[in-house]
Formats: sequence, structure tokens, C-alpha cells
Amino acid sequence: MPNIKSAKKRVKVINTKTMQNKAVKSNLKTVIKKADAACASNAQDSEAAIRLAIKKVDQAAAKNIIHKNAAARKKSQLAKKLNGVKL
Repeated sequence: MPNIKSAKKRVKVINTKTMQNKAVKSNLKTVIKKADAACASNAQDSEAAIRLAIKKVDQAAAKNIIHKNAAARKKSQLAKKLNGVKL
């Protein structure tokens, strides 16, 4: 445990930011799972679910919560699933 006041504050700030990042990642995973389920069931709202998932991936990448290459990979996978449903 740090003794210096500024170091104590940094620990608090890091913990707060970690919790925010975890919440965003958890929400991202949930949205991606819902999009996958919509594509698997050939639902009419699969395109809307995929668009929402891609939007959330972009937002997470913009905040550096996930790496930009990981975001591109996830978006590509979602687009492939959407194209598979349309065929």
C-alpha cells in the first residue's frame, strides 16, 4: 500500500477506471453474444443486432479498451455472420 498521497490517489483512480473498463467489456461481450444468437436463429432483427455490436466494438476501440486490430477482427467476424444469414 502506498504511503504518498498522490500514489494513494493513483490507486483509487486506477481502480475506478478498471471497473469502468470491465463494465464496457462485459457489455460488449453481451451485445456480441446477442448478435450471434440473432444470426443463428435467422431473426429479422439480426442486421440491427450486428450494427449495434459493430457500433459498440468501435466505441470500445476508440476508448482503447480493446486494441484496434482486435476491433477490426471482431467487426469482420460479425460482417461474415451477417452475410451468411443473408445468403
